[in-house]
Amino acid sequence: MFEFLTSFFGSNKPNQTLGSIHSFVVKDLQGNDFDFSTLKGKKVLVVNTASKCGLTPQYEKLQKIYDKYKNQNFEIIGFPANNFLWQEPGNSNDIQQFCSINYGVTFPMMEKISVKGSTMHPIYEFLTKKSKNGVKNSSVKWNFQKYLLNENGELEKIIPPNTQPDDRSITAWIEGK
Repeated sequence: MFEFLTSFFGSNKPNQTLGSIHSFVVKDLQGNDFDFSTLKGKKVLVVNTASKCGLTPQYEKLQKIYDKYKNQNFEIIGFPANNFLWQEPGNSNDIQQFCSINYGVTFPMMEKISVKGSTMHPIYEFLTKKSKNGVKNSSVKWNFQKYLLNENGELEKIIPPNTQPDDRSITAWIEGK
């Protein structure tokens, strides 16, 4: 009976992780499926991006940490979003060209999505709602907010937009320190 009630009502265990980012499949900038289950065993930094933002130069540091750690079970996933002062007006081709030409971005970039409001993409519902991630409620404050997920796809840290990608709080987390 206890097992039935626990499965029906859920457990009251604190900090119980309810889900994993590994259950999501999204579209990349080329329109191909990107399956997050392929990231099992890797630490993942998810970031919402924009091409016309004062924080856009963070692409350069994101690429540098990607180059440094990509062979150490680490991945960066970028989600262009036009939620803040229309700072990502381009289509997928525009975004791909901008990232490649200006910053040499080689980490996976997904199709443009909404990261807040009534049109929020389900992956950001997971990242921002404790009822889905089992860890913490948050809101996306601006472009280049970073979500750090462990090897099991569980949310571990939320990093504010102004914190640079090469900040010690991020690199120490990647390195397991």
